[in-house]
Amino acid sequence: MSSIDRRGLVERHSPVLDGVDPRSALSVGNGEFAFTADVTGLQTFPQLYPVHAPDAAEPGTLLGTQAQWAWHSVPAPVPAPSLESSLRRYASPHGPVDYVDLDGSMDPGGSGDGTAEQAWLRSNPHRLDLGRIGLVRGAPWQPPGPDQLGEAHQRLDLWTGLLESSFRLAGDPVRVQTCAHPGQDVLAVRVLSPALRTGRLALRVAFPYGSTSWSNAADWHRPDAHVSTLEPAAAGFRIRRALDDTRIDVGLRLGSGMHLSRLGAHEFGVHAEGETLELVVAFAPGGRPQQAPPPTFASVRAASEAHWARFWEGGGTVDVTGSADPRAPELQRRIVLSQYLTAVHGAGSLPPAETGLVTNSWRGRFHLEMHWWHAAHFALWGRPELLARSMDWYPGVLDRARETARRQGFAGARWPKQVAPDGRESPSAIGAFLLWQQPHPIHLAELLRRACGDEAVARYGECVLESAAFMADVVVAAEDGFHLGPPLVPAQESYHRERAATADPTFELAYWAWALRVAQRWRAYLGLDPEPRWSEVAEHMAPACVRDGRYAAIATPPYTVRDDHPSMLYALGVVPDTGYVDASTMRATLKDVLADWHWESTWGWDFPAIAMTAARLGEPHLAVDALLLDTPKNTHLPSGHNRQTGRLPVYLPGNGGLLAAVALMAAGWDGGPPGQTPGFPDDGSWTVRWEGIARSP
Repeated sequence: MSSIDRRGLVERHSPVLDGVDPRSALSVGNGEFAFTADVTGLQTFPQLYPVHAPDAAEPGTLLGTQAQWAWHSVPAPVPAPSLESSLRRYASPHGPVDYVDLDGSMDPGGSGDGTAEQAWLRSNPHRLDLGRIGLVRGAPWQPPGPDQLGEAHQRLDLWTGLLESSFRLAGDPVRVQTCAHPGQDVLAVRVLSPALRTGRLALRVAFPYGSTSWSNAADWHRPDAHVSTLEPAAAGFRIRRALDDTRIDVGLRLGSGMHLSRLGAHEFGVHAEGETLELVVAFAPGGRPQQAPPPTFASVRAASEAHWARFWEGGGTVDVTGSADPRAPELQRRIVLSQYLTAVHGAGSLPPAETGLVTNSWRGRFHLEMHWWHAAHFALWGRPELLARSMDWYPGVLDRARETARRQGFAGARWPKQVAPDGRESPSAIGAFLLWQQPHPIHLAELLRRACGDEAVARYGECVLESAAFMADVVVAAEDGFHLGPPLVPAQESYHRERAATADPTFELAYWAWALRVAQRWRAYLGLDPEPRWSEVAEHMAPACVRDGRYAAIATPPYTVRDDHPSMLYALGVVPDTGYVDASTMRATLKDVLADWHWESTWGWDFPAIAMTAARLGEPHLAVDALLLDTPKNTHLPSGHNRQTGRLPVYLPGNGGLLAAVALMAAGWDGGPPGQTPGFPDDGSWTVRWEGIARSP
């Protein structure tokens, strides 16, 4: 039996909202599907939860309904766009190399999309908002105004996954219960109000067209571009959706005494004769055999309760509530909520987008350099099966990665940056030149091997070997060792305009040395002979650039600029110690960064990354300070989400990174100091108990 009161620990941090918080919306979901609700427990007031859309006249909303399989493409221009038209040749020590570059200038946020052809390639496919489910008042049936909302109170019970909301709408009392099925793309809603019986209140289910906007996943202005066909079905109705080549089936299960009406081309009203309305909505890809009717509200709620209890009772937990440090309650809140949020938005069959399944960013496309930050913690927190779901995507796109490497004249597989499920690269002045995602599949596979043994070796062995083959081939041999680039863009993307000349980023050099050694061990696990080239490269990476006793970010001018990620720190922290990094030089670098860095330009995962560096250097006070640094990009909202900016209102790498850092700080790392919690101070300010956490490499 657990020595920690897990249920008490979790339930104490169930988020509670009183009134509208336009930055904080709550979600229910399962990793494959998520529904994000406003304070009514539905999506009644999307305009009150705006998301800045840098390329559109009107904002998007936090209130998304998204699934891992739900993607859409607008019709392609003729002739069809191709990556070949974006190839640009760069000089390199290997000779000329072609990159899928982006015409024109581009800022690090990715708002510039180049030519019309490149814009289509960057925008399609895009993740689709499946639909909006909210309250309407009659008659005629219209969404209520914000001035009609009062006395709102909402609580998300983390132990059961049940979102309970109570409020008044135009004076009428309303209660709403919302939950998602743990194993199906199914949302269940129960509404209780006397206004239902008198015909003053109903539910509206509405469907948009897909959007190529950077952050808005729904286009409500093109009703003629898609079709919603209503059909009777067992226990309710089925709506067949057609959006160009995308097909979606939506099953509606209605409770007794309820009926459906069409309110518009893509809008449907659900009405109740009594004071209770129960609606279950099942989303599925279209074109499949006839689906079974959606389950009942009661069965979805029971399944949700059982699932989340198992989730919290299993896996790892960390309890810091007995600590004297006044920051401990906030850290505990972030730990608990980050586990829930990453399970809902980052534990699916695809690497997650930065904004998960809440709202789009980069059109819902995911960034492979962020996959480690989203999902590595699952293996460390005793839930490796949640990491394995998205890791299984890599073998399916391995041939595309091989083709990229082959086109550039290299062996193995080169993983892209910004992609959709098909794994196709996007033209980019940054993404095509990034290298630091390349070791990630090796690192993630190694975490799964440590958790799952031979099963992980069999599943991911080919991806590990092909990743390493490219890494050993792309380096440039010289008298002082093996170099990286040019051209390249390092993890600290501040140097993207100098990509044609940039070389030897400190973080990537160290990551290469570590990952190739791991890959060499995987050859042994697979019964293969060692690859001499891999060992040669791993043992003889070029020395990192040191200036004024501190590591520079890159070995070429301007060496270090003091904004964006302080990536040179991550050569020891995210990357385990291989002897490549000098600890005293890295300690000086750490203290220099903490003393004077432009924190407003950093990102949410930087703070846990710095904490890992401090912990490995034996500086636990600095580790805690970095993890909880008081700066806007390290804000965690009442929902638990890590907010960055108006167009990145939630940022899941910050949540996943926090959990990875806490795991390392609590359970330690291979070759680290003895003791139960080596990353926390042992001066009595912190009392840390943990269970089920794995040591980090």
